[in-house]
Amino acid sequence: MCLKRKVRNFVTLVKHEEPPFEIYVKEKAVLTNQQKKAYEALSDGEKENKTTIEQAKDWMCKNFFDIRTFGAVMSLKEFNCGQVRGPVQFGFARSIDRIFSGEHTITRMAVATQAEADKQGGDNRTMGRKFTIPYGLYEMHGFISAPLAKQTGFSEDDLKLFWDALTNMFDHDRSAARGEMAPRKLIVFKHESELGNASAQKLFDLVKVQKNDGLGDAPPRAFSDYTVTVGKPPAGVELIEML
Repeated sequence: MCLKRKVRNFVTLVKHEEPPFEIYVKEKAVLTNQQKKAYEALSDGEKENKTTIEQAKDWMCKNFFDIRTFGAVMSLKEFNCGQVRGPVQFGFARSIDRIFSGEHTITRMAVATQAEADKQGGDNRTMGRKFTIPYGLYEMHGFISAPLAKQTGFSEDDLKLFWDALTNMFDHDRSAARGEMAPRKLIVFKHESELGNASAQKLFDLVKVQKNDGLGDAPPRAFSDYTVTVGKPPAGVELIEML
């Protein structure tokens, strides 16, 4: 599961890809065609200028939410729009405890084509598999750079939309395999200074996730089987719990 894709899908659902909330990386997108929009928006005089790539990059940041949020490599041979370092980045999620993956056999009562039906002699059933996890609690770290946000134009309104996406994105993307996935805690450390008042690792260490003692050797099967505590942040850092 790609968290960035979930955020993009939520923004599309809310903003309907209307500028300045278009989405650059999406299913079946042709990136050259996306970047062509920037060159079409520039006047002929601007296209002859040596700073065309920088102007195209600025236009892409202004109109595409995911570019000014996550960044993008747009230095393609045709319609070069340069590269953007996004202010928002994620690390990989890690499960707090070992997880167990269960395998399930499923049956589809129809086939896609007549040729498949003829091959099976009229028995229009096909077999498949799904893999599920009874329960898993994952911890993920994220980062937002204020200096990079200035460069891409990532605004306070963009940040609010980003928080909304993190807290609500699973409610609009259900499936049988991940029907009950949900964010359980969103802990934000807000710094007073642009360059930060404490290192990220020191702040991450303040968050402790422990399995409850009464569980014994039994595997966790609910969020209530864990206790989450957050230590006091240092001076200049505000603790915000959004969930």
